[in-house]
Amino acid sequence: MSSTKTIGIIGGGQLGQMMAISAIYMGHKVITLDPASDCPSSRVSEVIAAPYDDVDALRQLADCCDVLTYEFENVDADGLDAVIKDGQLPQGTELLRISQNRIFEKDFLSNKAQVTVAPYKIVTSSLDLEDIDLSKNYVLKTATGGYDGHGQKVITSAEDLEEANALANSAECVLEEFVNFDLEISVIVSGNGKDVTVFPVQENIHRNNILSKTIVPARISDRLADRAKAIAVKIAEQLNLSGTLCVEMFATADDIIVNEIAPRPHNSGHYSIEACDFSQFDTHILGVLGAPLPAINLHEPAVMLNVLGQHVEAAERYVTENPSAHLHMYGKLEAKHNRKMGHVTLFSNEPDNVVEFGKGIDF
Repeated sequence: MSSTKTIGIIGGGQLGQMMAISAIYMGHKVITLDPASDCPSSRVSEVIAAPYDDVDALRQLADCCDVLTYEFENVDADGLDAVIKDGQLPQGTELLRISQNRIFEKDFLSNKAQVTVAPYKIVTSSLDLEDIDLSKNYVLKTATGGYDGHGQKVITSAEDLEEANALANSAECVLEEFVNFDLEISVIVSGNGKDVTVFPVQENIHRNNILSKTIVPARISDRLADRAKAIAVKIAEQLNLSGTLCVEMFATADDIIVNEIAPRPHNSGHYSIEACDFSQFDTHILGVLGAPLPAINLHEPAVMLNVLGQHVEAAERYVTENPSAHLHMYGKLEAKHNRKMGHVTLFSNEPDNVVEFGKGIDF
């Protein structure tokens, strides 16, 4: 890898902050574009304060950086195309467009990458919901803009159709059949445009559609874990991946079904900062720089707990009582309910004994 680079990160939340920390440790300079001048990344990088779709600000960032990357999907792909120079955005904008639109994503996963996804249909209006089989359960998701449960409607009976029809008439959607699964899992994979490296399989527990707890390694058979990793690698290779990608999946008794992809480091991979010899942020920076990628080793089984706004005091008490736990607070100024404020990672062979913050109280 050549000498110091200036890396531009679009998005200054906790993912951008942790990317920046990895880059700084490697000796690079970081400039972040974010609408808020006091965003989490402002503690560790320069900030250009501007909206994500401000093409002049994107151009300013591009002009002073060697390499660009992004910390989340809702970035203006057209704006980036207008300002980037050859090879300046190794992840490319095609991956952004695939992951910004569930219709494009389903098409890519099922037809190009040829991996198994849940049965689905594209919904352009409430007319497309008239003939659905209500003996099955579904989730209707807007094609664009949804996150952490927003832009979704679960359909389990005819009573749910009124809200579902309204959602379908407001935006293009994807209707997914519910999958009977044993566990929700995810796999982090990083690429440098040529080679890939893959992290252990992660088991994820959600509350109200927000990640609450990640257990590593996932409690699935070695055969299924190997299959999940192989699927993630297959997707990464189909994309000629640069940087880090998270593949979210369902594990059934004998198969792996892909749910969605996120073209960046992911909440479920935060444990890797302490629990692996290289974190998902380290491999993201190495990947976008085109540097050689290390094989990933898990030091010990680990558990990561999300700290939401209503859990901050509990988390601070927890690490006082459990000094071997690692507390990461993101530096967000306002602790809103269900807002991701930080996370805690600890090593444990008994993940069921590591209780989520607020379980049975705040959720």
